Amino acid sequence: MKKNQKSRPATPSSMKGRRPSPATVAELLLEIGVEELPYQFIAPALVTLKGSAEQMLKDHRIAFQSARTMGTPRRLTLVVEGLATQQVSINKEAMGPSKAVAFDPAGQPTRAAMGFAAGQGVSVQELQIRQTPKGEYLFAVKQELGRPTNVVLKELLPQLIAKLSFPKAMKWNSTGARFARPVRWLVAVYGGEALPIEAAGITAGNRTEGHRVLGNAKGLVVRDVESYVKGLERQGVTVDPQRRRHMIEEQIAVICKSTGFRLNIDADLLDQAVYTTECPNAIIGVFKPAYLEVPQEILITSMKEHQGFFSLMHQGTGKLVPHFIAVANNRAKDMGLIREGNERVLAARLADAKFFFDEDRKVRLEDRVKKLAGVTFHQKLGTMAQKQERLEKLIVIIAPLLSPSADNNETINQCRRAAMLCKADLLTGVVGEFPELQGIMGGEYAAHDTEPDAVSAGVREQYLPRSIDGALPKTLVGQALSLTDRLDAIAAFFHVGLVPTGSEDPFALRRHATAIVRIILESGFRLDLGECIRHARTIVINDGFKGVAGSEQEGNRRIVEFIFERVRHYARVVHALRDDVIEAVLKQAHDKPLDLVDLVLRMKALESVTTKPEFDPLIVGFKRAHRLVGKEQWDRKPVDKAKFEHPTESALHQAIVEERKKMLSAMNHGEYGQALDALVRLKPAIDAFFAAVMVNAEDPAIRSNRLSLLQEVADFFNSFADFSQIVVQGS
Repeated sequence: MKKNQKSRPATPSSMKGRRPSPATVAELLLEIGVEELPYQFIAPALVTLKGSAEQMLKDHRIAFQSARTMGTPRRLTLVVEGLATQQVSINKEAMGPSKAVAFDPAGQPTRAAMGFAAGQGVSVQELQIRQTPKGEYLFAVKQELGRPTNVVLKELLPQLIAKLSFPKAMKWNSTGARFARPVRWLVAVYGGEALPIEAAGITAGNRTEGHRVLGNAKGLVVRDVESYVKGLERQGVTVDPQRRRHMIEEQIAVICKSTGFRLNIDADLLDQAVYTTECPNAIIGVFKPAYLEVPQEILITSMKEHQGFFSLMHQGTGKLVPHFIAVANNRAKDMGLIREGNERVLAARLADAKFFFDEDRKVRLEDRVKKLAGVTFHQKLGTMAQKQERLEKLIVIIAPLLSPSADNNETINQCRRAAMLCKADLLTGVVGEFPELQGIMGGEYAAHDTEPDAVSAGVREQYLPRSIDGALPKTLVGQALSLTDRLDAIAAFFHVGLVPTGSEDPFALRRHATAIVRIILESGFRLDLGECIRHARTIVINDGFKGVAGSEQEGNRRIVEFIFERVRHYARVVHALRDDVIEAVLKQAHDKPLDLVDLVLRMKALESVTTKPEFDPLIVGFKRAHRLVGKEQWDRKPVDKAKFEHPTESALHQAIVEERKKMLSAMNHGEYGQALDALVRLKPAIDAFFAAVMVNAEDPAIRSNRLSLLQEVADFFNSFADFSQIVVQGS
């Protein structure tokens, strides 16, 4: 029996970035050939493929230098370089029964020892006895020898392919394999040799296919990554998406330089061009100038959504010009034929768009409002007409809060009118064809109906910001309508229990909350958001919708905390504030007038004071006082100056009285830096008190009075923020 023998790995563990000996490495190339993938699926799939491959190799102790992916609509490719040709060997240990159980008094192995040894595949004589915190126990130590990498890869690569998931997947043969599109071929080359793995009913080889049009029928034999990339280039395939992106950007730049036009930059459209082509070739086309009579948003959206075309703008005016750029997946001698084909298809699309636009304008927006009763907002929340009516009620409450000095009657009337019309464009032909133009078309049709400029602008801006960092509404009516719409949505969905969970947020309520925070903070609106939430909830409840249990009692607090999550994110990202500072201010904000601008000002002032050298010692003193009054039991009465026994008690009490007056004055004027200075000036008196007196005095009356004095200290601090949340640096 071996006693106290130490077990170690046979060789160092493998990991990404560790370069094995040059003589023991090889290169792996895996290509999954498919029918054309939806462009939105490709980039996420490549990220997953790379991450899964790296983790799989690490888990199976195969060292490698680097991993990367490439891809086109017809192929997903993994390249691993510097791949070790052998798994790392390891020693595996298993703990068994105690020595006392494993051996009888005569030192002979019991059935427990023999059973443990048999289960581990070793002899009893090979077991080790080791000292542990629980006593002496048996251990079995076995060496697991690393296998050749090619053997391991035959097992792993089919699993790697099967692990790829997509928003939508399909089955296409009897194997039951699922993939975004049918898999048509597999290439697996390791160390220059084909690796005959099998997945989705296909056996991998070393032959890939080129471009559907530009490639030859025989395909391409793959020996290594270099021959793969260069060979595909000769067959019309640029396999690296970053290279395709660069090619497209260069081609567009040449066109813009030669024409004098400016590209209407669209990152999503560029991604689409990259992942819908293997051989990108940008060409310029034209459409009839007569279509420019249609609002440019319609034309731009039609070009993008229907055809994936880039729009072009005039350098000087910034207006749309009757030209477009298409990125073809071909390289023909006569690109004119491709251009003419694209022009014909676009002409038909623009004709449809113009038809919808002309027809929509024949009906006034106001006349469509009553038809909203036939449009469902949500099955638990009634119709769009009910929502529109709630917006009318809520906006007349919110609008005056945004601009108290404005002509309220005119402003309120404009806001009410905008709220009445804001959802009517859902019933128009253009929005039916292009839902992303909601609001934009409503504003356009309102202007056509000679509604006041403020009303049409408000309707147009109601969905701003459209993204987390998108442009905000600029007009007062637009700001009021955007806030009103989003507050109603949050109040309504929270009322019926449809709240975000984890990563799920089907009704974009987090985006709504972020927009509310941004509009209020970046516009500097000084309003009580808590009161606005209460009004929104009351209007929803009065509509008669059945709420979930507890929604009426805890509804306001839940929504406030939900919005606070967005405030936390905003303060952290935009203002780079400390998490503990943010939390300290927000903890004291519940059940008080909820002025987001004020809260951020407090956070910034508190962040600033934390840099002072005396701040951390001050917080230590506060927390000591806070802990004492929190855990001790005493007769909670006002401080009695007659019971002071030591001058430091009187000095601390007097300092609190004087500094409290200064703090209140500063806070009333919004001078939060000066208010916090009052706290800092309290430090010497706090320090002197703790140095001179024992709080838990033998006399119960003296003890209670000193605890009441410390309660005044805690209340003084907490009148600004919950300082118990502050983390003292280094603690």
